[in-house]
Amino acid sequence: MYLQDKVLVVSGVGPDLGRQIAVRGAAAGADVVLAARTVSRLEEVAAEIKELGRRALVVPTDMTIETDAQRLADAAVAEFGKVDALVHNALVMPPIRALARVDLDAVQAGFNDNVISALRMTRLFIPALEQTKGAVVVVNSMVIRFSQLGMGPYKIVKSGLLAMASSLATELGPNGIRVNSVAPGHIWGESLKWYFGYLAHKRGVDPEEIYQETAKNIDLGRLPEPDEVADAVLFLASPLSRAITGQCLDVNCGEYHHH
Repeated sequence: MYLQDKVLVVSGVGPDLGRQIAVRGAAAGADVVLAARTVSRLEEVAAEIKELGRRALVVPTDMTIETDAQRLADAAVAEFGKVDALVHNALVMPPIRALARVDLDAVQAGFNDNVISALRMTRLFIPALEQTKGAVVVVNSMVIRFSQLGMGPYKIVKSGLLAMASSLATELGPNGIRVNSVAPGHIWGESLKWYFGYLAHKRGVDPEEIYQETAKNIDLGRLPEPDEVADAVLFLASPLSRAITGQCLDVNCGEYHHH
């Protein structure tokens, strides 16, 4: 119960990683504030948390809208009286296009919708996190470790989030607030399963063949599951990592090494 009686705010509660962060956080003893645009999904996850004997607060939120972000911060403190950790898992996917041809307004929107919105949200929670000597965890991506055709706009967004987290760690450290990032590799959840199925259909092969092709060059010979990435996020959100800040933890089963 390494998060016993902590209050965890999770933005971007989707069907895979966001849900696992919230539910596994509750299983470790936390009460959870759930933020995303899809109300039905929030209510499903809230029900799971309540079954574990913990409290859940549903706050429908579009992270790109300033008034929504303010409402989330206010609601979390009003309901629980404190916040111990903030997890940024929300993502507005930027275009997958070459930087030489992509619409620049779309690149600008991707940066604003992800980096600026995460910075705004973190700033709103600083007063509460100062009170608890709390933590911020930013979900990043292994795209920061390599360059791939078409992924430039996405890499710009994730690199911006990494720089933001690193700078905030330096700024907020004197106030006792820790800021870290997690960079997952391929996460074997519903989205990737669908994508591998799509690739398999195009090639006329079994989806397992796509999986094995992807996994063959990974040290552990497999792709990380959503719960495994969630555990790394929760470690950085918890007192177990109380001397760790300004770091980015890669969770990719050894697909890429970062030294």
